[in-house]
Amino acid sequence: MYEKERAKADVLIEAIPYMRKFAGTIVVVKYGGSAMVDEKLKKSVIKDIALLKYIGFKPVVIHGGGKEITSLLDRLGKKTEFVDGLRVTDGETAAVAEMVLSGSIGKSLVENLEAVGIEACGINGKDGHTLQARKKVYKNGSDLGFVGEIEKVDTHLIETLIHSGYVPVISPVGVDMFSQTYNINADYAASAIAGALSAQKLVFLTDVEGILRDKDDPSTIIRRMSAEEARALIADGTIKGGMIPKVECCLDALDKGVRSVHVLDGRLPHSMLLEIFTASGIGTMVTSEV
Repeated sequence: MYEKERAKADVLIEAIPYMRKFAGTIVVVKYGGSAMVDEKLKKSVIKDIALLKYIGFKPVVIHGGGKEITSLLDRLGKKTEFVDGLRVTDGETAAVAEMVLSGSIGKSLVENLEAVGIEACGINGKDGHTLQARKKVYKNGSDLGFVGEIEKVDTHLIETLIHSGYVPVISPVGVDMFSQTYNINADYAASAIAGALSAQKLVFLTDVEGILRDKDDPSTIIRRMSAEEARALIADGTIKGGMIPKVECCLDALDKGVRSVHVLDGRLPHSMLLEIFTASGIGTMVTSEV
């Protein structure tokens, strides 16, 4: 009798040290993948962010939206081209990307947070020149169009929202000194923003269990690794393919001063809470410590 209730109490008790340790700190959440598309998962993530805010964390959300952008481009009869996972972005595509990211997706996330009692405000990187960008020069000489890389993050607007009690919801759209708009990879935007804010944690919600030694075997998940170990696993080919840029973003955030970076399976309900508030965690944590 009351076994389920006792189990819930045990989880809450286990979480107390983590609540005490991290209360008042900034947690940057890169929100993407299936957790943005599946309505049940979306509600789970929104509740997780709300709980973080209610217990004293300062969440900042950066979201992607690649599937939604591709869907709208398809409906418009616009062909989508990728080079190593980066969308080739002409002027029309850049306009569509900004409309989807800053419009339908960003506003929907704000509405969902407001629905659970959390004050939120949607911005993109052009607001307050938050994400100052330049054209990305790709390694093989390919012209990706208006794909940008971040030169500087001006945190003034983000910090103003945080100090006013809002959860900033940021679309990865940047601007250069000539007011040219750039589409920016959301992972890189999250890494740069987390570093500029000196965030305690950066959380990547993905469609994989974490960082795996064998990408086809979930049981090979690495629960904790240092930046040094991560670089070694990239060098020896253990970390490969699409996981390389994700891990490089982890390393970039650590280099910029973020204390820990977490790669989680956003398809698992409440994965963020399980990672932050339990001793064993649920995904992969990367830290600067050996």
